[in-house]
Amino acid sequence: MRTPHGKSRWILLAAGLWLAASAVAWAAEHPAAGHWEGAIELPGTKLEVLVDLKAGGRGSLYGTVSIPKQNAKDLPLANVTAEGAKISFEIQGIPGTPTFSGEVKGDAFAGDFTQGGKSFPFSLERKDDPAAAARRAMEGFDPVVEDAMKRFDVPGLAIAVVKGKDVVYAKGFGFRDVEKQLPVTPDTLFAIGSSTKAFTAFVLGTLVDEGRVDWDTPVRTYIPWFKLYDPSASERITPRDLLTHRSGLPRHDLAWYNNNDITREEVVRRLAYLEPSADLREKFQYNNMMYLTAGYLAETLTGMTWEQAVRTRVLDPAGMTRTNFDVAVSERDADAAQPYAKKDDKVVKVPFRPIVAPGPAGSINSTADDMARWAIVHLNGGKIGDVRVANASTVEEMHIPRMTTGATPDEPEITPPDYALGWFVQTYRGHRRVQHGGNIDGFTAMVSLLPDDGVGVVCFANMDGTALPELLARTASDRLLGLPARDWIGEAAGRRQRGEALDREAKKKKASVKVPNTVPSHPLKDFAGDYEHPGYGLLKVALKDGKLSYLYNAIDTPLEHWHYDTFNGLKAKDDAYEDLKLTFQTDPRGYVASVSIPFEPAVKDIVFVRKPDAFLSDPAYLAKVAGTYKLLDTTLTVERKGTALVLHQPGAPLMDLVPALGGEYFIKQASIVTLKFLEDAAGKVTGIETHQPNGVFVIQRVEGKEAGK
Repeated sequence: MRTPHGKSRWILLAAGLWLAASAVAWAAEHPAAGHWEGAIELPGTKLEVLVDLKAGGRGSLYGTVSIPKQNAKDLPLANVTAEGAKISFEIQGIPGTPTFSGEVKGDAFAGDFTQGGKSFPFSLERKDDPAAAARRAMEGFDPVVEDAMKRFDVPGLAIAVVKGKDVVYAKGFGFRDVEKQLPVTPDTLFAIGSSTKAFTAFVLGTLVDEGRVDWDTPVRTYIPWFKLYDPSASERITPRDLLTHRSGLPRHDLAWYNNNDITREEVVRRLAYLEPSADLREKFQYNNMMYLTAGYLAETLTGMTWEQAVRTRVLDPAGMTRTNFDVAVSERDADAAQPYAKKDDKVVKVPFRPIVAPGPAGSINSTADDMARWAIVHLNGGKIGDVRVANASTVEEMHIPRMTTGATPDEPEITPPDYALGWFVQTYRGHRRVQHGGNIDGFTAMVSLLPDDGVGVVCFANMDGTALPELLARTASDRLLGLPARDWIGEAAGRRQRGEALDREAKKKKASVKVPNTVPSHPLKDFAGDYEHPGYGLLKVALKDGKLSYLYNAIDTPLEHWHYDTFNGLKAKDDAYEDLKLTFQTDPRGYVASVSIPFEPAVKDIVFVRKPDAFLSDPAYLAKVAGTYKLLDTTLTVERKGTALVLHQPGAPLMDLVPALGGEYFIKQASIVTLKFLEDAAGKVTGIETHQPNGVFVIQRVEGKEAGK
């Protein structure tokens, strides 16, 4: 619609366009505008500095300075003056009024840096915009990825590369679903496995920022009932210990693996029964349950679930809108990768593995786009855009190694990693690297940061246990750092081929350690029953169709006789326990009393103790056996007390009957004495058979007048 003032309005618009064009011309022509890299010449050393100057209106300048070695990023400049080629500016908010004063000559900017009355020369060189240079470095990378995927049998892969605050490369390759031929995109969901750990550490870091937790205050300060197997470790272990894998406990992963019914609190309480293999802080031992405990600590402190804490404290502020915590959510998503593994030389789809209680150690599912934002947060001191997610000092604290892994070098250009808070830290071809991989059934992840260089690479594959994400992270990093090219992928492909051939040969020989021509000590039915360990929970051995199997954490594994009383786990629908050996033990009475399994190779076999038959605590059975029994002139009374029995003998205190194996009870106050209630063919209780060191006695049940004598 035309207005009466339309003509004058067009004149103003035209003037505005002319002014904008003039400002662009000023910006383009200003000799100091651009990205500068160089150093301040301090006594005996050079301090690297990065300066970004931008042109404002009418010839003014503004910008930022970064000093990588001091972890100073994008510090704002103040009092910027430009008189021709002479430029001067201060670093805002730093004591001593640090000031650069110099002259621009072409692509060189040199002069003096002064602070606190001292002066040092500096020289800077004009460089390409870092993001633009990074994009050029990634040109031609697509064929590298495509060829590598073929060599490593990877169905689908997503990768994103960050430089500073910018995503300079984000692409999907191959298929998220091979059967349906659905392509991977940068927005495809992948399970990131143990790359989740850095999020758990980050949440605790935000609580450190708020003064609600301290890295080095004992965990029992916040969870008073917290207890480990070692009482001394229970008192001393701190949140920093939880996050640096130095608790003294080995992995004990099978205590939680595939158990989707247990709560986090229950797992933390079970820690009291899990044997350590070292003292607290003695050595590095990767431990997912310590991260579960750290997540539970966050729940205790915030009053919300770990998932809610990560969502509100990390994902929402960082704009990570696609990230979730449950494979069921991913399965319903229109753009989610299916999990694959290589089995018997074929790539096959495998089931999603739910990660519930140990979520803080590895349950996050995310995308290349979302994880690029996560990398930006870490590369920019806890900020993304104008949003501060955590304090810069806290983010830096997470990147400082606190525990040596004890690994020995296997690659001259890469140092063995140490562990920080949720991150491995190492030197990669002369550059500080902060990284963490992730593996969960059907997926492999790598998140790699070069903080001093402002470089981040995230890479995900829907292939179980593949080295490709790490190899592509190295290859991309070499390009971005301008390092001499090295064929990481080709070298690893050769090793992989040789390793697979070796594995095939080893599997052919696995039965060679079996002792031939042995038989079990009992009929197979005697091994069937329920067995329990206070830290690992319940294990059920069953006999069906003449064959044994065992059910543990919802995984049913058939068994074959190996030798003596040892049985071997066979391949099953879920092959987590394939080739694990179960060895049964017999008690002095001849009952199969326990079974030991090498669930944790760093400690002695885990011993599951057989549970007595359930009927021994059934109220109906207790009521049935309660009554009066007589041996010679001694009258004994069996009384029901709730779900237990007590035995009364005149002149003696009450004795508790505790359910035992073989349908028997033992006397709590004299455990060498056992009792078994006898029944006739009609099921009527006729007496008690008691086993004592000096013999076996039968005590007859009496009723009516006889019972009253």
